[in-house]
This record gives sequence, structure tokens and C-alpha cells, in this order.
Amino acid sequence: MALVRRSAGELLDDAKADRLHLLLNEQARFQLDSRVGMSEVRSWKRSLPVLLADLADAGLGHVEVLLEHKLPHSSRRVDAVLCGTHPKTGEPSYVLVELKQWSHVEEVLGDLVRISAYGPNPLLHPVEQVRGYCQYLVDSTPALAARPDSVYGITYLHNARNSDVSTLRDQALDEYGRLFTLDDRGKLVEHLQARLDPTGGRDAACNAADEFLDFHHAPSKPLLDLAAKEIQEREQFVLLDEQKVAFEAVMQAVRNARAANTRTVVVVLGGPGSGKSAIALNLVGELARKGRAVHHATGSSAFTRTLRKIAGSRNARAQGLFKYFNNYVESNPRELDALVCDEAHRIRETSVNRFTKKEVRAYAGRQINELIDVASVPVFLLDEHQIVRPGEMGSLEEITTAAKTQGCAVEVVRLEGQFRCGGSVAFDTWVSRLLGLEQTPPTAWTQLASSVDDEFVVTSAASPQEMEAWLRTQQSEHGGTARIAAGYCWPWSDPIKTDHGKRLVDDVVIDDWKRPWNAKPDKRVPDAPESYFWASDERGFGQVGCIYTAQGFEYDWAGVIIGPDLVRRDGQWVARREYSYDPAVRKAEEIHFAGLIRNTYKVLLTRGMRGVCVYSPDSETQEFLDHMAR
Repeated sequence: MALVRRSAGELLDDAKADRLHLLLNEQARFQLDSRVGMSEVRSWKRSLPVLLADLADAGLGHVEVLLEHKLPHSSRRVDAVLCGTHPKTGEPSYVLVELKQWSHVEEVLGDLVRISAYGPNPLLHPVEQVRGYCQYLVDSTPALAARPDSVYGITYLHNARNSDVSTLRDQALDEYGRLFTLDDRGKLVEHLQARLDPTGGRDAACNAADEFLDFHHAPSKPLLDLAAKEIQEREQFVLLDEQKVAFEAVMQAVRNARAANTRTVVVVLGGPGSGKSAIALNLVGELARKGRAVHHATGSSAFTRTLRKIAGSRNARAQGLFKYFNNYVESNPRELDALVCDEAHRIRETSVNRFTKKEVRAYAGRQINELIDVASVPVFLLDEHQIVRPGEMGSLEEITTAAKTQGCAVEVVRLEGQFRCGGSVAFDTWVSRLLGLEQTPPTAWTQLASSVDDEFVVTSAASPQEMEAWLRTQQSEHGGTARIAAGYCWPWSDPIKTDHGKRLVDDVVIDDWKRPWNAKPDKRVPDAPESYFWASDERGFGQVGCIYTAQGFEYDWAGVIIGPDLVRRDGQWVARREYSYDPAVRKAEEIHFAGLIRNTYKVLLTRGMRGVCVYSPDSETQEFLDHMAR
């Protein structure tokens, strides 16, 4: 979906009348339910008239232009998509355009650039940016995947002279990534005319745009389905914008560590679905291919075991790349070139547990120090709002303090995008407001969502039976995977023996609806997946998942039961310790308990890639959810 769609000629008239940037700003408020920054409005005002005038001079005034087009299942927007027909084939042809007002570039480091006007933080090379958008679009659109040569990408630095950005031209170029400057205006016109037919006609351009907007978009590739290919077959995820910045920052730190004997801690901060685990797997795959000593580590048994199972299904050696945070108590300093710590918010105070040897306990220190010591470049990917148990302490402050104490430089990359939940930034905002994780009051979904977010579905159910039926309908009519997860508000029994073998106990009981929790770790039951694989095994739909089996995973359709440990009373959330069956969380100090419960439900609500259904057995809470999900 684009903010504005018109022919290039019509848009040029709006630009000449000094109203195009106002129209875009108005549409942004309407479609995105938010005001855009003045810098973006200025960019529209200064950059778009230049592009549109060039299109007119190229005889392409009839071409249909989609301004600020949102990529499928993502919050990212392409500056412009030009829709027309190819001069040789007559088939629809699409050119993605990224516009930059840059006039000077100070430094180029691989895929990163530094520009003084933007401060000390590096930016992604503009060619890599548009190339990533093209690759992502093709990868997410079956019709384009069948004819990828119908998509082209250019970046246009319309204020820059070649001599002032000469270092940018060292980048490899292809049809998904070409660079043009003010000095290249003639070449730009020729390039566009070779991909968009000047004689194609208005109707053909409109038809091409209609087809583009009507494309079916499959959900972004599920993380676990690609883990095996990433490690075994060397197929990478497509990383966009800050994701690629994070990837390149780590790769540069690893190169520096070997060349100059430096140590850098890289912290990547991002919310649910912002691509942290995609970055992690790209790093592990690329560093392993380069012969660098690298491990992937998490604090989640379910997540690590699932990655081992999938990534090592045909090659057991790949399983050795996946570790736990507490595996490094006895490690020597800098054994690894890089340690990629995924879900780093789950770092604990110490790695010592009941299985730790007595002689090791004597010298075991803080877990964060062990993770930093073991690698030249420790990488921490985390979301501070996903701390769900007492003792979890992975935060930017903790990591930064520990790193500086050990003499390491610290580099921080913040991920702003959203690639789960249909790419809906509105849904991420809705969840945060719903649970009181930000100061803005809760907002009904229909008031917050816009047409750009209509791929993601939010609803409520009057009963768990209705929720289960809704999930089955979504699977049947739209495909994909579905799971029900709940707050830990019911007992969790061991499986019982019957005449036909072991079976799970129906512990989650709401009126006449009864379902078992997912299987306990190491308590195998026929016809049910092990707890580690509840989210990824198709048999998981028959059980209710908990935070420990859902965190770190994704599925298409999420059902979430908000249990009696969190209820609405007099317009406020009330966390009730007496209704929690989680032995660790029940022990939390009063100041932390409510936050842990809210974080738990934020995790559960943000597992779905295509939709979520919410329900509470508490009548006052259910009334609130019905209102918020309408």
C-alpha cells in the first residue's frame, strides 16, 4: 500500500503547485495514524520534484508512481515504485527508487557509510538499501519470484556530484542496485527508458500498478524453516536497513579484532519481530563460512534445541554451533572470534546451577562476564521488554557496564522495523498501550490500525472454544500454523499412565473447556511434541503453550488466554500473585512482579505473523479486551 498513487505527470503538477508534500503528510496522518517528522516532509518537498521532472523529460509522464510504498509484512517504505511496461517484452515492469539528498560522503566501510550531517552512527550504503528492498519484495511475492527480472532498483543522489561521492561507486552493481547522481542525469533517463516503455501508454501503466498492488504476498519466511538452509546451504535472509547495519557492524568488528587486536561488544536492540534472530543466523552462517570460530547462544532450551534439530537435521556438525549462555563457565578468554547471544534479555546473574561441578562453582563469576570474556566480539541481541523471570538481567545498562569494565568498546544498533505481526507497527504500539508498557492510554485496534496494516488481524473471543474455532478457521481458509498460549495460571502436571500409555493431563480448565499444557521437558508423550518443539511441530495445536515454549518463536495465528494473574479493575491492570503457578515468578519482589507478568503477555501477544485472538476468563477483563480488539 502506498501513501499516494498517481501518474508521474499528475504528481509533477502537484509538486509544482507546492502541494505534493502536504498531500503526503495528510495521507501519512490518515493511513499511519501518526505525524511524520519535518525532516521527512522536507525530503519529499526537495527530492520528489527532481525525480518527477526527470520522468517527464524521459517521456515517462504516463508511468504510474506509488509514493512511500510499504513493503509486504514489513514497516519499511520504498520512496517510490515506478510502474509501467518493459519496452522489449511489453510485460509489467517495476523500478524501486530510493532518493537521497546527500551531497558528500566522508567514509565508506564495506556496506556502511559515514556522513557528518547524520552524526557518528554509520548508515547503510544506498545501493545496498535499495537492493535489499528489491530482494525482499521478490522473496515475499510469489508472482515476482517467478519473474524476478521484472523488478529493478535505483538510488538517486540528486544533489551529489560524482567527485564528492566517488567512494560510493566501488559498490558492486546489478539490476537491483544502481547508483545515479546529479552528474548522471542523462544516464538515469536512458536507464529508465530501457526498463519503462515511453510509448507504453497510460492504461498499460495503470494495469501494471493494479497488478502490483493486488499481488498475493506470502508471509516472510519463518525463522526456523530457513535455519537449515542458512547453515547448510548458505542461503541468507534478506536484511534491510538497520538489520544490515547491525550485521556489517559485527563483521567489521571481527575484522578489526583480528587485524588490530581490538575487542568490541555489539548490542542490537529491537522489539518483537524486528529481525534480531535473522541477524543472528546471518552472522553465524557468514562467520562460519569464513572459517571464524563462532557460536550461537541463547538462554532458552526450547529455542536452542529447535535450532539444533532443524539446522542440524542433515549435518550433525552444525548442531555444535548452538550453545547455551551457561556453557562458558570453564572457557578461556577469547576462545571465539564471535559469540552471537540471541534473546540476550535472558542472561542471568550466574551460570551456576544444580548440575555445576563443585570445583567449577568455586571460581564461577557473573554470566555476563563469561559471555564477554570468551569472544573477541560478543554480540548481544535483546528486547528489554521480554524479561519474564526473576534473575533475568540482560539489559543495555548491564551489558555496557560489564563491557567497559573489561576494557571493551561498545557499539549499539537499534532496530526500528517490524517483520512479525504482518509488519504492523500499529499492532506493536497497540500491544504496548494495551498492557500499559507506555504512557499513552490503551487504544481500540480499529482506531489505531490503518489500511496499510489490514494484513494483520486482531479479534477477541467470548470463550476458549470460540478462540479455538477461530484459529481452526484461519488455518483452513488462509493456511499457516496456529497455537494457543496462556499465562501460567494453572497447574502443570506430569503425564499420567493409562492402559494405552502415557497421556497429558487437561490442566488448563475454563468452565467446560479443557486442554493440556505442552509436554514437560524430558517427559515424552505419544502423539505430542517435546516441549522444545511445541511451537514448530504441527502436533502442538492440541496443547496450550506457555511463555517458556513460545518465547523466541513465531506462528501465523496466535490465540492468547490472558489468565487471572492479570486483570482489569477500575480502568487499571492489576497483577495478582496468588493466581500465578510459575514458581520462579511468584518469588519475584513486589516491585518487579507486575512488570514480569506484563512482559509475559507482550511476548505471547506478539508471536503471531498474521493475526491474534485474545480472551480472558475474567468478565471485566474480557469486556475490556472486546472493546480494545474491535
